[in-house]
Amino acid sequence: MLVAGPHTRQRARLTGVGSYAPERVMSNADLEAIMDTSDEWIVSRTGIRERRIAADDQATSDLAIEAVRNLLTSTGTDPSDIDLLVVATTTPDHVLPPTAPLIATALGMVNVAAYDISAACSGFVYGLSQATAMIEAGFAHRVVVVGAETLSRLVNWDDRATCVLFADGAGAVLLESDDGIPGTGVLAFDLGTDGAGHHDLHVAAGGSRLSAMAPGVGPADLGIRMKGREVFRFATRVLVESATRLLDAAGLTVADVDLLLAHQANERILEHASDKLGIARERMVMNLDRYGNTSSASIPLVLDEARATGILEGGALILMVGFGAGLTWGSMLVRWEPRS
Repeated sequence: MLVAGPHTRQRARLTGVGSYAPERVMSNADLEAIMDTSDEWIVSRTGIRERRIAADDQATSDLAIEAVRNLLTSTGTDPSDIDLLVVATTTPDHVLPPTAPLIATALGMVNVAAYDISAACSGFVYGLSQATAMIEAGFAHRVVVVGAETLSRLVNWDDRATCVLFADGAGAVLLESDDGIPGTGVLAFDLGTDGAGHHDLHVAAGGSRLSAMAPGVGPADLGIRMKGREVFRFATRVLVESATRLLDAAGLTVADVDLLLAHQANERILEHASDKLGIARERMVMNLDRYGNTSSASIPLVLDEARATGILEGGALILMVGFGAGLTWGSMLVRWEPRS
């Protein structure tokens, strides 16, 4: 487990956000037409009413490119000014090459280092922590961090317990260096993992443990498998524990937090966190009812929605918390300092 608190070095500031969701909307009614489920069953257990599904010709990089393009446009940033591109994804375009270089080249980031990371639904926060470290070390001054997924390509559409959850989308943020003024930028982060629960949420085949071409491997082996109760217990516990550790490391309390942006996995998990942390529901932004679980894309998607709707104001202190397969978790405290 890694916990980092306040520091006095060059800081990483969160100055911009952009997102993109595929045009196709799949409602619960659409799922009712193809499997034994119901809108009432899905909503009561998850809070999800609809989700976005990528077109057949859209890969993860296509979604990410649109999200980053929106980010660069909204912040007035020249692609050639980006030093580093970090892409958090569980669903890369290819096993080889990485997805980040494809995105960078498509957008004209000619002076950039680019790579992927894989930490499932915690990936975006892990990416933010890496970007922060690179800025604090002086290796980068402008970093784009992306969370992008096409999880619809990983679901087993015969498994009604999981296929109703996962969806597609992308979000991106811009981190920039400043002169280290206390109280600005990224204030603290908390990262951790518990590999003992790796079978609670996994895809059995497609890696080096079990090749997708191995004898006997079928569609069910290439789809997401989840032990719902175990994942729920893990998520409700680590969300609260990580957030509490993070606030303690930063010398802050829940009262100092303006917005809680947690991974959009399940409405009951988020409501549990709100109750246990003592954060009012109006300070916890949710959009999973319309987007479903988009893994590493969920936090930047909800961040951009908070910005677009005016909920997120300049100077706001944001608490981000991700949790998911691995099992992994990551949380971060950061002030929103948009470019004027």
